[in-house]
Amino acid sequence: MENLTFNSPVLKMEGLLVSEQTLYPTFLFFLIVYLLIMVSNTGIILLISMERSLHEPMYILFCNLPFNDVFGNSIVVPRLMVDIFRPTSERYISYTDCVIQAFSWGVALLCVSILLALTIRLNRCRTLIENPFCDNASLFKLSCENPYINNVYGLVYTIVLKGSSMGCIVITYAKITAVCINTKSKTLNSKALKTCSTHLTVYLIMWISGFIMIILHRFSGYADYRKGAALLNHIIPGILNPVIYALQTKEIRQVILKILHSNSVTAS
Repeated sequence: MENLTFNSPVLKMEGLLVSEQTLYPTFLFFLIVYLLIMVSNTGIILLISMERSLHEPMYILFCNLPFNDVFGNSIVVPRLMVDIFRPTSERYISYTDCVIQAFSWGVALLCVSILLALTIRLNRCRTLIENPFCDNASLFKLSCENPYINNVYGLVYTIVLKGSSMGCIVITYAKITAVCINTKSKTLNSKALKTCSTHLTVYLIMWISGFIMIILHRFSGYADYRKGAALLNHIIPGILNPVIYALQTKEIRQVILKILHSNSVTAS
Protein backbone atom coordinates (compact mmCIF):
# COMPACT_ATOMS: atom_id res chain seq x y z
CA MET A 1 0.00 0.00 0.00
CA GLU A 2 2.85 2.34 0.84
CA ASN A 3 4.37 1.97 -2.66
CA LEU A 4 1.15 3.37 -4.16
CA THR A 5 1.48 6.60 -2.18
CA PHE A 6 2.73 9.45 -4.33
CA ASN A 7 3.93 12.73 -2.80
CA SER A 8 1.85 12.19 0.33
CA PRO A 9 1.57 15.35 2.47
CA VAL A 10 1.67 13.19 5.62
CA LEU A 11 4.54 10.91 6.65
CA LYS A 12 4.93 8.21 9.31
CA MET A 13 7.73 8.58 11.84
CA GLU A 14 9.30 5.37 13.09
CA GLY A 15 10.80 7.12 16.14
CA LEU A 16 12.29 5.16 19.02
CA LEU A 17 11.09 1.61 19.54
CA VAL A 18 10.72 1.44 23.33
CA SER A 19 9.38 -1.47 25.36
CA GLU A 20 6.67 -0.96 27.99
CA GLN A 21 9.18 -1.63 30.77
CA THR A 22 11.49 1.19 29.65
CA LEU A 23 8.79 3.62 28.49
CA TYR A 24 8.80 5.95 31.50
CA PRO A 25 12.57 5.79 32.23
CA THR A 26 13.24 6.71 28.58
CA PHE A 27 10.79 9.60 28.73
CA LEU A 28 12.27 10.80 32.04
CA PHE A 29 15.79 10.64 30.58
CA PHE A 30 14.88 12.82 27.58
CA LEU A 31 12.89 15.19 29.81
CA ILE A 32 15.88 15.75 32.12
CA VAL A 33 18.22 16.17 29.14
CA TYR A 34 15.88 18.66 27.46
CA LEU A 35 15.40 20.71 30.64
CA LEU A 36 19.16 20.74 31.20
CA ILE A 37 19.75 21.97 27.65
CA MET A 38 17.05 24.64 27.88
CA VAL A 39 18.03 25.97 31.33
CA SER A 40 21.79 26.07 30.73
CA ASN A 41 21.69 27.52 27.21
CA THR A 42 18.85 29.97 27.87
CA GLY A 43 20.62 31.06 31.04
CA ILE A 44 23.80 31.86 29.09
CA ILE A 45 21.81 33.88 26.53
CA LEU A 46 20.00 35.87 29.25
CA LEU A 47 23.21 36.40 31.20
CA ILE A 48 25.05 37.85 28.21
CA SER A 49 22.00 39.92 27.20
CA MET A 50 21.45 41.46 30.64
CA GLU A 51 25.04 41.97 31.83
CA ARG A 52 26.52 45.17 30.39
CA SER A 53 30.11 44.06 30.93
CA LEU A 54 29.50 41.16 28.54
CA HIS A 55 28.21 43.32 25.68
CA GLU A 56 31.28 42.68 23.56
CA PRO A 57 31.62 40.94 20.17
CA MET A 58 33.23 37.81 21.63
CA TYR A 59 30.43 37.20 24.13
CA ILE A 60 27.71 38.09 21.64
CA LEU A 61 29.16 35.40 19.39
CA PHE A 62 28.84 33.00 22.33
CA CYS A 63 25.06 33.47 22.06
CA ASN A 64 25.05 31.79 18.65
CA LEU A 65 25.89 28.33 20.03
CA PRO A 66 23.30 28.24 22.85
CA PHE A 67 20.65 29.72 20.54
CA ASN A 68 21.26 26.96 17.98
CA ASP A 69 21.18 24.33 20.72
CA VAL A 70 17.88 25.64 22.11
CA PHE A 71 16.30 26.01 18.67
CA GLY A 72 17.43 22.66 17.27
CA ASN A 73 16.61 20.59 20.35
CA SER A 74 13.21 22.31 20.77
CA ILE A 75 12.27 21.11 17.29
CA VAL A 76 13.45 17.52 17.83
CA VAL A 77 13.30 16.46 21.50
CA PRO A 78 9.71 17.43 22.57
CA ARG A 79 8.22 15.62 19.59
CA LEU A 80 10.48 12.63 20.31
CA MET A 81 9.13 12.48 23.90
CA VAL A 82 5.52 12.69 22.73
CA ASP A 83 6.05 9.95 20.13
CA ILE A 84 7.37 7.60 22.82
CA PHE A 85 3.81 7.27 24.19
CA ARG A 86 2.23 6.88 20.76
CA PRO A 87 1.90 3.53 19.00
CA THR A 88 4.19 3.33 15.99
CA SER A 89 1.11 3.23 13.73
CA GLU A 90 0.03 6.69 14.98
CA ARG A 91 3.29 8.62 14.69
CA TYR A 92 2.52 11.04 11.87
CA ILE A 93 4.25 14.22 10.72
CA SER A 94 3.49 16.51 7.80
CA TYR A 95 6.03 16.63 4.99
CA THR A 96 6.51 20.37 5.54
CA ASP A 97 7.25 19.90 9.24
CA CYS A 98 9.61 17.06 8.38
CA VAL A 99 11.58 19.24 5.96
CA ILE A 100 11.79 22.06 8.53
CA GLN A 101 13.02 19.59 11.16
CA ALA A 102 15.60 18.09 8.81
CA PHE A 103 17.14 21.42 7.83
CA SER A 104 16.86 23.29 11.13
CA TRP A 105 20.46 22.30 11.96
CA GLY A 106 22.00 23.78 8.84
CA VAL A 107 25.39 25.46 9.26
CA ALA A 108 26.06 27.04 5.88
CA LEU A 109 22.88 28.73 4.64
CA LEU A 110 23.76 28.61 0.94
CA CYS A 111 24.82 24.94 0.98
CA VAL A 112 21.76 23.93 2.99
CA SER A 113 19.47 25.89 0.65
CA ILE A 114 20.89 23.99 -2.35
CA LEU A 115 20.50 20.68 -0.51
CA LEU A 116 16.92 21.61 0.44
CA ALA A 117 16.07 22.45 -3.18
CA LEU A 118 17.55 19.14 -4.35
CA THR A 119 15.53 17.25 -1.75
CA ILE A 120 12.08 18.76 -2.32
CA ARG A 121 12.39 18.34 -6.11
CA LEU A 122 12.25 14.55 -5.68
CA ASN A 123 8.92 12.78 -6.07
CA ARG A 124 8.02 10.49 -3.20
CA CYS A 125 6.51 7.01 -3.32
CA ARG A 126 7.17 6.09 0.33
CA THR A 127 5.96 7.58 3.61
CA LEU A 128 8.03 6.02 6.41
CA ILE A 129 10.82 8.02 8.09
CA GLU A 130 13.10 5.31 9.53
CA ASN A 131 14.65 7.56 12.17
CA PRO A 132 13.78 9.17 15.54
CA PHE A 133 13.45 12.49 13.69
CA CYS A 134 13.63 13.83 10.15
CA ASP A 135 16.98 14.30 8.48
CA ASN A 136 18.12 14.79 4.92
CA ALA A 137 19.13 11.16 4.33
CA SER A 138 15.73 9.93 5.57
CA LEU A 139 13.99 12.28 3.12
CA PHE A 140 16.12 10.87 0.29
CA LYS A 141 14.84 7.38 1.09
CA LEU A 142 11.25 8.47 0.46
CA SER A 143 11.99 9.13 -3.18
CA CYS A 144 10.92 6.82 -6.00
CA GLU A 145 13.47 8.49 -8.26
CA ASN A 146 17.22 8.01 -8.48
CA PRO A 147 18.68 10.46 -5.91
CA TYR A 148 22.14 10.25 -7.48
CA ILE A 149 22.64 14.03 -7.68
CA ASN A 150 21.48 14.46 -4.09
CA ASN A 151 23.80 11.71 -2.85
CA VAL A 152 26.79 13.15 -4.68
CA TYR A 153 26.09 16.69 -3.45
CA GLY A 154 25.42 15.46 0.09
CA LEU A 155 28.65 13.47 0.10
CA VAL A 156 30.69 16.40 -1.25
CA TYR A 157 28.99 18.77 1.22
CA THR A 158 29.79 16.41 4.11
CA ILE A 159 33.42 15.91 3.05
CA VAL A 160 34.01 19.64 2.57
CA LEU A 161 32.28 20.57 5.83
CA LYS A 162 33.92 17.85 7.92
CA GLY A 163 37.28 18.27 6.18
CA SER A 164 37.44 22.05 6.60
CA SER A 165 36.29 21.72 10.21
CA MET A 166 38.94 19.09 10.92
CA GLY A 167 41.59 21.20 9.18
CA CYS A 168 40.74 24.26 11.29
CA ILE A 169 40.87 22.16 14.45
CA VAL A 170 44.29 20.71 13.55
CA ILE A 171 45.74 24.15 12.70
CA THR A 172 44.30 25.73 15.85
CA TYR A 173 45.58 22.99 18.13
CA ALA A 174 48.99 23.07 16.46
CA LYS A 175 49.27 26.80 17.17
CA ILE A 176 48.10 26.33 20.77
CA THR A 177 50.66 23.55 21.25
CA ALA A 178 53.42 25.74 19.80
CA VAL A 179 52.51 28.61 22.16
CA CYS A 180 52.47 26.29 25.18
CA ILE A 181 55.85 24.81 24.28
CA ASN A 182 57.44 28.24 23.76
CA THR A 183 56.04 29.90 26.90
CA LYS A 184 56.63 26.93 29.24
CA SER A 185 54.09 28.37 31.66
CA LYS A 186 52.46 25.73 33.86
CA THR A 187 49.41 27.93 34.48
CA LEU A 188 48.90 28.64 30.79
CA ASN A 189 49.49 25.00 29.82
CA SER A 190 47.05 23.79 32.46
CA LYS A 191 44.37 26.22 31.32
CA ALA A 192 44.92 25.32 27.65
CA LEU A 193 44.79 21.59 28.42
CA LYS A 194 41.57 21.97 30.42
CA THR A 195 39.80 24.00 27.74
CA CYS A 196 41.09 22.06 24.74
CA SER A 197 40.38 18.62 26.20
CA THR A 198 36.72 19.37 26.83
CA HIS A 199 36.33 21.09 23.48
CA LEU A 200 38.01 18.19 21.69
CA THR A 201 35.77 15.69 23.49
CA VAL A 202 32.59 17.39 22.25
CA TYR A 203 34.03 17.82 18.77
CA LEU A 204 34.99 14.14 18.53
CA ILE A 205 31.55 13.04 19.76
CA MET A 206 29.89 15.24 17.13
CA TRP A 207 32.27 14.17 14.37
CA ILE A 208 32.21 10.44 15.09
CA SER A 209 28.44 10.23 15.73
CA GLY A 210 27.72 12.30 12.61
CA PHE A 211 30.01 10.10 10.52
CA ILE A 212 28.45 6.90 11.91
CA MET A 213 24.97 8.27 11.27
CA ILE A 214 25.81 9.03 7.61
CA ILE A 215 27.50 5.66 7.00
CA LEU A 216 24.82 3.54 8.71
CA HIS A 217 22.08 5.12 6.58
CA ARG A 218 23.47 2.81 3.87
CA PHE A 219 22.99 -0.32 6.03
CA SER A 220 19.44 -1.03 7.18
CA GLY A 221 20.55 -3.78 9.56
CA TYR A 222 22.17 -1.27 11.93
CA ALA A 223 19.18 1.03 12.42
CA ASP A 224 19.42 1.08 16.23
CA TYR A 225 23.09 2.12 16.15
CA ARG A 226 22.27 4.84 13.60
CA LYS A 227 19.48 6.19 15.82
CA GLY A 228 21.81 6.25 18.82
CA ALA A 229 24.47 8.13 16.85
CA ALA A 230 21.89 10.60 15.56
CA LEU A 231 20.65 11.37 19.10
CA LEU A 232 24.21 11.76 20.41
CA ASN A 233 24.98 14.17 17.57
CA HIS A 234 22.11 16.42 18.63
CA ILE A 235 21.95 16.12 22.42
CA ILE A 236 25.57 15.97 23.65
CA PRO A 237 26.67 19.36 22.21
CA GLY A 238 23.61 21.05 23.72
CA ILE A 239 24.59 19.79 27.17
CA LEU A 240 28.34 20.40 27.02
CA ASN A 241 28.59 23.61 24.96
CA PRO A 242 27.53 25.87 27.88
CA VAL A 243 30.25 24.29 30.03
CA ILE A 244 33.00 24.52 27.43
CA TYR A 245 32.30 27.87 25.81
CA ALA A 246 30.73 29.79 28.66
CA LEU A 247 31.46 28.51 32.15
CA GLN A 248 35.16 28.12 31.35
CA THR A 249 35.30 31.76 30.24
CA LYS A 250 36.62 33.74 33.20
CA GLU A 251 34.44 36.83 32.73
CA ILE A 252 31.21 34.86 32.39
CA ARG A 253 32.11 32.66 35.34
CA GLN A 254 32.78 35.74 37.48
CA VAL A 255 29.38 37.23 36.61
CA ILE A 256 27.66 33.95 37.56
CA LEU A 257 29.53 33.80 40.87
CA LYS A 258 28.65 37.44 41.57
CA ILE A 259 24.94 36.76 40.97
CA LEU A 260 25.01 33.65 43.15
CA HIS A 261 26.80 35.53 45.90
CA SER A 262 24.35 38.45 45.82
CA ASN A 263 21.40 36.03 45.94
CA SER A 264 22.88 34.21 48.95
CA VAL A 265 23.45 37.52 50.77
CA THR A 266 19.85 38.61 50.03
CA ALA A 267 18.47 35.29 51.23
CA SER A 268 20.42 35.48 54.49
